[in-house]
Amino acid sequence: MKRQAGFTLFEVLVALAIIAVALGALLRATGLAADNAEGMERRMQANWEAQNLIAAMQALRQFPEPGQQAGESKSDGVEWRWEREVTTTPNPNFRKVVVRILAPGAGRYVLAEITGYLRQQPGGGG
Repeated sequence: MKRQAGFTLFEVLVALAIIAVALGALLRATGLAADNAEGMERRMQANWEAQNLIAAMQALRQFPEPGQQAGESKSDGVEWRWEREVTTTPNPNFRKVVVRILAPGAGRYVLAEITGYLRQQPGGGG
């Protein structure tokens, strides 16, 4: 009996199973990459918001008393929760300001943290 050229049904099924597993892994990797890109974009926006909060304090020539504050802000349609910690420095004319942008929800996951310094304006305004 002459053997025919080609693949057996079993070989075809094994090949299809291997392809299915490979495509599943590829699809999962693509999904994870998309999630990572979204997370990076969110952290970048949070970083900008933290910078904006410090820049606003500098522009308004604020010199807050040491302590902690929390609040919310809205930028480009995104609502942010923030915490601000103001501490003294060895030079009494400067304040250290740490702004943290928190993830939405009730958790304490910090998306961004920026440290800035505020200078007391001549005349001692607060």
